[in-house]
Amino acid sequence: MEGNNNNNEISLRSNSSNSWRNNNMDVFSSSPEREDDEVALKWAAIERLPTYSRIRRSIINNSEVDIKHMGLTERKILLERLVKIAEEDNEKFLLKLRDRMDRVGLDIPTIEVRFEHINVEAQVYVGRRALPTLFNFYVNVLEGFFNYLHIIPSPKKPLHILQNVSGIIKPRRMTLLLGPPGSGKTTLLLALAGKLAKDLKYSGRVTYNGHGLEEFVAQRSSAYIGQHDNHIGEMTVRETLAFSARCQGVGHNYGSIQTS
Repeated sequence: MEGNNNNNEISLRSNSSNSWRNNNMDVFSSSPEREDDEVALKWAAIERLPTYSRIRRSIINNSEVDIKHMGLTERKILLERLVKIAEEDNEKFLLKLRDRMDRVGLDIPTIEVRFEHINVEAQVYVGRRALPTLFNFYVNVLEGFFNYLHIIPSPKKPLHILQNVSGIIKPRRMTLLLGPPGSGKTTLLLALAGKLAKDLKYSGRVTYNGHGLEEFVAQRSSAYIGQHDNHIGEMTVRETLAFSARCQGVGHNYGSIQTS
């Protein structure tokens, strides 16, 4: 009888332990609803972080990741997943980025550029003296040396490139600058980017959100991209931009390109 009772107790214990284990598995088993709840809690925790921390954190494979602490290989894999094909994945990546910014409640800072009474003047040679000939080159060097010694006045004449130009560039808008060749479009863009040549006479004021160019480094907030007129006439605009992007090494698969 005692043996039977022991066997019964052992069987009851084993059954109870098995049932507890089964219940345990049911309680802690991962389900899609539970995973969604966990992800939602993680996003809620990220939303409570300061702005600088929010912009560097994300959730990848249900795990919170700090981009700053990712290794080089992990970053390459992440970029490969985001924009594997530049022509197709660029728009998808931008949509994901906007959705990610909306998730954490982060608004990208905007900049309003104002320029008031911009005047740019240059000292140039006029007439035949402006022609790039060998004779003019040596004469210009000699006259420049004598003018530096204040022996003779400068033969250059003032040329007004921009005169009393004012305007506003609103954030989150595309601004089209139109004008005939030589009207000063490039000079205006250089003035807004703070990259005018030192030999130009400049007056006026350019502000970024009310701050003048002398108060900060404008090159960290804006960039002037010079134009290159070397295009293939048979290619469309899209094909030209795609070809240029590939030649400059955009994407992980465009590292080695052979051209004939």
